[in-house]
Amino acid sequence: QVQVAEFGGGLVQPGGSLTLSCVPSGIAFENQVMAWYRQVPGKERERVGFIGPRGATSEAPSVKGRFSISRDNVKNTVFLQMNNLKPEDTAVYYCNSLEKPFPWGQGTQVIVSS
Repeated sequence: QVQVAEFGGGLVQPGGSLTLSCVPSGIAFENQVMAWYRQVPGKERERVGFIGPRGATSEAPSVKGRFSISRDNVKNTVFLQMNNLKPEDTAVYYCNSLEKPFPWGQGTQVIVSS
């Protein structure tokens, strides 16, 4: 059974930083392209970026230069480093496999506000 836990969210002031972590279990993590998504109530889930098995990354234009994705294949963990956060980054953040999606986790809430 696939399970996923995302954590690291919280309340941060504009311009601040947060690092999110995602730990899925029950998948061949090292072979998966892992993606981060975010969702605001009433809007569709948006892909923030993804990272390939060997570390190649791609980020959405809205976060490029501010967010970076990394992974630890030993610890089965994917990270989202978020810098220079803006109020419009406020959302619930999720991770999933880009090519073999599994059931969504609870996500982790990020609130950017002064």
